[in-house]
Amino acid sequence: MIVGILKEIKSQEHRVAMTPAGVEVMRQNGHAVLVESDAGVGGGFMNEAYEKAGAELVPTAAEIYARAEMVMHVKEPLPQEYGLIRPGQIVFTYLHLAANEELTRALMKSGSVNIAYETIQKADRSLPLLMPMSEVAGRMAVQEGAKYLEMAQGGGGILLGGVPGVDPATVVIIGGGIVGVNAAKMACGLGAKVYLLDTSIERLRYLSDVMPANCFLLMSNPAAIRKIIPTADLVIGAVLIPGAKAPRLVTREMLSTMKRGAVMVDVAIDQGGCFETSKPTTHTDPVYIVDGVVHYCVANMPGGVAKTSTLALTNATLPYAVEIAGKGWRRACAESREILLGLNVVHGKITYRGVAEAFGMEYAPPESVLGA
Repeated sequence: MIVGILKEIKSQEHRVAMTPAGVEVMRQNGHAVLVESDAGVGGGFMNEAYEKAGAELVPTAAEIYARAEMVMHVKEPLPQEYGLIRPGQIVFTYLHLAANEELTRALMKSGSVNIAYETIQKADRSLPLLMPMSEVAGRMAVQEGAKYLEMAQGGGGILLGGVPGVDPATVVIIGGGIVGVNAAKMACGLGAKVYLLDTSIERLRYLSDVMPANCFLLMSNPAAIRKIIPTADLVIGAVLIPGAKAPRLVTREMLSTMKRGAVMVDVAIDQGGCFETSKPTTHTDPVYIVDGVVHYCVANMPGGVAKTSTLALTNATLPYAVEIAGKGWRRACAESREILLGLNVVHGKITYRGVAEAFGMEYAPPESVLGA
């Protein structure tokens, strides 16, 4: 198969979908790899390294789309790419369609086969291609939150870990999944007082055995969130419903009870955000203030640490890319339930229930398109 690696065009997105080492593996498995020129430069992966690994450098995205049977991005295609996507072409990337009706309709119109990183799911319900970026985003959430608590950044002038004789910051993390746990580990390590909320008592029991003593576990519900929010210096939204729009868990009314100069980091912004006052921001303009509360809602947080993120992402995506390229998407989906769950839009049909429900559109079970 001819596989195309596209240069990211989203603002301040420096990741790339595959490292030169990944290209070498694809070549060893018999696939041709086209890499858009300078696709990896932002993360420190030079054109020469891709050529040495066996890739063909291609000057434009248009040529990649015209020649490749499968194209790989990190972030979703943007409007200027919609017309380049061909019928039957495999688009393998993060899509987050439940928060983007325009993109969903464009992919339906294109007749392409769209496999979303974020909905590939193992039998234990883990999300292997979302996990590495969730680990990065969870850790970054605390790093960024600590920065924006500084007064020069609009925050309340709170040091996350405090000092002897002075209380540390209170960090509230909503969601005890991969993002939430990685955020909690970072915040606890810095000495903050951390409250981690989740809706699963089984998950809370497990976390009680592995988290440090300055992490306090709470059952998540609207009453608990209302009670804890006024105490928070930093709130991290870390809730995910695979493939579906994020629930709005912190309302505008709750926001009015928070401390002035508190910081909110919405890691769920890719899926629409879990704070009522959230709206997507960028690395170049990352924050805004509502009711005296700083909001950080960057939609591609791991892009800020592109080298770490690209290495982690390729480690996770490469086995799936090899399988899809080697077997073709139909056989790969027929033989792997994990990849089957990655199908979001195929030949104009929505094949992921959460996306169809987000827009009130017709849902086609993914199994129904395998023989089409």
